[in-house]
Amino acid sequence: MSADDGLVGAATLKRLRLARGWSLAGLARAVIGKAGALGQPLDAGVLSVQRTVARWESSKAPILPGDRYQLLLAHLYACGADGQVSLGAGSDFSELLDALAHLGESERHLDELRTLLVRTVTDSGGALLALLGPSTRHALSAALTDPARFDEALLADMRHAVGDVNGHIGSVPFVRVQLLLAPIVESCRRLLGAAVPEPLLPGLHAVAAQAFTVAGRAAFETRDDAAARALYAEATAAAGGTGSSWRRAVVHMSHALVTLYSTPGIESAQQLVDAAVRDAGAGESVTVRARAHALQAEIAARAGAERNARSALTLAWYDLDSDHDGDPAPSSFSPAHLRGFEGVTSLYVGDPTAAHDYFARSARALQGPREQVQRAIVTTDQALARIRLGEPESAAELLHGCVHTASATGGRVAAIRLRRARSDLRPWRREPWFADLDDHLIESLGA
Repeated sequence: MSADDGLVGAATLKRLRLARGWSLAGLARAVIGKAGALGQPLDAGVLSVQRTVARWESSKAPILPGDRYQLLLAHLYACGADGQVSLGAGSDFSELLDALAHLGESERHLDELRTLLVRTVTDSGGALLALLGPSTRHALSAALTDPARFDEALLADMRHAVGDVNGHIGSVPFVRVQLLLAPIVESCRRLLGAAVPEPLLPGLHAVAAQAFTVAGRAAFETRDDAAARALYAEATAAAGGTGSSWRRAVVHMSHALVTLYSTPGIESAQQLVDAAVRDAGAGESVTVRARAHALQAEIAARAGAERNARSALTLAWYDLDSDHDGDPAPSSFSPAHLRGFEGVTSLYVGDPTAAHDYFARSARALQGPREQVQRAIVTTDQALARIRLGEPESAAELLHGCVHTASATGGRVAAIRLRRARSDLRPWRREPWFADLDDHLIESLGA
């Protein structure tokens, strides 16, 4: 953090305080009151907290608020003057995070603080429009009334909000993801059927395709297969209006994975994967192309077609190692993800030892909040490999951590994989460690 950065952060904190009409003592009283309301009373009086606030806003040597004060400030500024919770771009909460960043707080800690507030909002049932800032709410309301007022700024805010929700998968349960997405999904539906300015239509279709896809995934994870199918149909249609075939490939791949776990056999999923490979091959994203080939490898391995699976994996690595300059979706797939697919291929048509090693390497690399669901799936598959290697008790140890993640997120795929692993462990059902795992599964997942 440079001295100038610190001064910018201090000035932002001061501006936020004054915008609420608070003096230094007023903010101190608000902080103390919020601490009490959260059941975490401060062991400090108004004068003491007031001096602390002044040090945050110092024009000479400002200091970063401590973790506890950051949390209290986050709760204060997440609630607008109108009483509405707002965490989106342009909100006081967003400005607070920017100030803390200028004062030297790490990006990871700020992400954790944001996730904590999102969980709090969805716990209290106040999620609707929470990720849309006040100005975005106003602009969206105006555009829904008069579509001619839909503009680039609103499109960018909607794109950011959908990305924000997508980024919280793995950090909040899928039922909360649905709550956060609901107003954006409905707004996209209405705007797509309205006379918005024609130059903005491809961008609106892209935002809608992503919103419908994430919503379809969330509906599947919460076991509403009919809603998932309808949302994926909307996503496919919206992606078709973007002029970018790679976007439709993304929809097909998400739909294929959902279909794989909700429809008997692999034929329907195979058709979607084939469509994804075709669209990705005609698109501008080599990263999406790599992901499509990886999924093609998994489907082939599940069908017992080892040669096709290995060939698809080779193409996936070729794509992933290619030049990614100008790739419109560079972060959508990584070597860690691909190693998971290599593990699945080896699990079905290869060596379980190799499968186990692929899964272990993939799990170690999948550490981000957004990757927790995928990490649980990969680790469950790693446990399956251990069972095949004759290490059932060690497999059960791995599965306990996966149960926790599946329970916390409501992830359906992880739960399905866990039940399969439990079934494979039945020959050891009289062992004490099996009983422990069974109890954990029943307590956390009801099965």
